[in-house]
Amino acid sequence: MKLTVLPNHSSAALLDVIANATAEVLFLADPRVAIEPGGRMFDRMSQVMRDSGAGLIYSDSVEHPRIDYQLGSIRDNFDFGPVIAVPAVAAREAGLEPNSKFAGLYDLRLRISEKRPIVRIPEPLYAASVADSRTTGQKQFDYVDPRNREYQIEMEQAATAHLKRIGAFLEPQFAGVTESAGAFPVLATVVIPVRNRERTISDAVVSALKQKTDFDFNVVVINNHSTDRTAEILDQIQDARLVQIIPERRDLGIGGCWNHAIYSAHCGRYAVQLDSDDLYAGEDVLARIVAELRRGPYAMVIGSYTMVNFALQEIPPGLIDHREWTRENGRNNALRINGLGAPRAFDTGILRQTGFPNVSYGEDYAVALRISREYEIGRIYDSLYFCRRWEGNTDSALPLETANRYDAYKDWLRTNEIQARMKP
Repeated sequence: MKLTVLPNHSSAALLDVIANATAEVLFLADPRVAIEPGGRMFDRMSQVMRDSGAGLIYSDSVEHPRIDYQLGSIRDNFDFGPVIAVPAVAAREAGLEPNSKFAGLYDLRLRISEKRPIVRIPEPLYAASVADSRTTGQKQFDYVDPRNREYQIEMEQAATAHLKRIGAFLEPQFAGVTESAGAFPVLATVVIPVRNRERTISDAVVSALKQKTDFDFNVVVINNHSTDRTAEILDQIQDARLVQIIPERRDLGIGGCWNHAIYSAHCGRYAVQLDSDDLYAGEDVLARIVAELRRGPYAMVIGSYTMVNFALQEIPPGLIDHREWTRENGRNNALRINGLGAPRAFDTGILRQTGFPNVSYGEDYAVALRISREYEIGRIYDSLYFCRRWEGNTDSALPLETANRYDAYKDWLRTNEIQARMKP
């Protein structure tokens, strides 16, 4: 048994390896990584493959645990590690498309998953160097980098074909949005969940209060029991439109804070997101978002934002506009990627039907997937929002254990959504 180093992930490279395979199992390796197989790596992978009937086997490596594969693990950046094992017969029967420059291995994995299980061995079977040493905050925007556009188009095509084969693809047909019954105190509410953001909360709130509109709006800050000067700073902002709420509960994540806002008597017909360390890029942002919500009318609108440092100076990758979203395929492609953009705004009546999961990571993604299953999401591709990257960001450099937990949760969200879309 030996490792076959793939020169790249093209379908041509894979088809060449498959055609020339003489062994029953293909052990495929990443050329970017130095791999030191454990004493029984090949035997253990082969044994589990026979026992489970798996179409693809992967494992933990030394000091690098991974997460289990599930139906919703269809994102193209799923971490299998630099070594996978595939039965030669499964590779041959997959029916790999021959013309992919980048998506060959991704397409092969998706096709195999439709017929056979993909199995993780939770044992460190080898040691390996690191293929990409960047932090989570640096890697998370690769899929919206214009330099990667050709790559992303291929990945979208492979994912879309997979969703069609398993019966989870949605045509661009959408439910209508009707005006919610009942009265709202204002037309729009800017919702800001916050905990311990004394350095940034004033900037965020003031940017919201400065909005120029021809309709009434308010700013609801859910102060999640801050222990710094956040509450004091908010109390110093003298504006009747600012509502600070401190929940009784102490178990609220960001999603729970959002629920506290949208189900309160203060919430307007539209609820518009603003994170506590970010700010709107101009005084017309709220008016533009509300106009787009009404124009559709849409159940949800997502804008675009610019990455900046703490001093509000633009930093790479700059504008994040999610051009990968299209009306025809956006809600299908959303299952392949990890985020849909910001700022996010909602029809409150529709949002109240589901609410947010009470978590602090993926809560917005969960809601967007659920809404997109039925309704069209409007987009604004101009920058409306300054997204600060600084040492206080919770996702700037996640420990591996935390990143794994977040990835597993988002995979579960996708699993749940795919299962719902597969129902007749």
